[in-house]
Amino acid sequence: MAFAQLVSYSSSSPSLSPKPSLTPPIATPTRCCSSKSLAPPHLRRRRRRNPNSVRCSASSFSERRPAGSPSSDDVVELPLFPLPLVLFPGAILPLQIFEFRYRIMMHTLLQTDLRFGVIYTDSVSGTASVGCVGEIVKHERLVDDRFFLICKGQERFRVTSIVRSKPYLVAQVAWLEDRPSADGADDLESLASEVEAYMKDVIRISNRLSGKPEKEVQDLRRNLFPTPFSFFVGSTFEGAPREQQALLELEDTATRLKREKETLRNTLNYLTAASAVKDVFPSS
Repeated sequence: MAFAQLVSYSSSSPSLSPKPSLTPPIATPTRCCSSKSLAPPHLRRRRRRNPNSVRCSASSFSERRPAGSPSSDDVVELPLFPLPLVLFPGAILPLQIFEFRYRIMMHTLLQTDLRFGVIYTDSVSGTASVGCVGEIVKHERLVDDRFFLICKGQERFRVTSIVRSKPYLVAQVAWLEDRPSADGADDLESLASEVEAYMKDVIRISNRLSGKPEKEVQDLRRNLFPTPFSFFVGSTFEGAPREQQALLELEDTATRLKREKETLRNTLNYLTAASAVKDVFPSS
């Protein structure tokens, strides 16, 4: 049985190598929340499921930037939290804070603006230079000074320089926004609809393979505009953080949606083949 293969993006994918270099130890989070992964199996890492994790849905993703949001010309200082996961704008992220330096960070944030930078890091590609602001929307401080947090992804940013590394990383960052697409609004809407259709097919066949009763997949976009919808789709590629990081770094909505469409199409091909094998060999 042929496995789905992702089309190579070597010429257009943004690099995951950081500039400037960021090399702090990795802080330990709870499991990243997202919908069931829609990435092809060969892109996914194996993970144990946390029954207490919070899941994000399309309704978590805001339609428009809120009033007073920073512009792309602003350069600000932001505390950074390197994690082995990718946070997207609009996504919900649960965290458990127990390391001393990050407890210091939380005490500071809870007295200021509740915002910090989540930035992807791993032992192979290092720490990325593009991340996403996490805003604390709920928190619980325990008697031993640990914290349980629920955060929501906000603006994306690019690290321009390191301000200090102790007791925790603080960097100067510039805000990232998607550039106006040359494809036009109508083409973006059409592309987003195609991506949604592939998502529905992937979910439907995944349910069939797992023995769940087949039912019509509900509206996944929930009136989201193409850009926040593209972030929502990227957040569902759980277990493929490097692919998610590449999607996060893209600054063009059409390019992001096209890449997600290709990933979903490959996933659908794989699942269709797996379903056909299961129909022929029910015990396999």
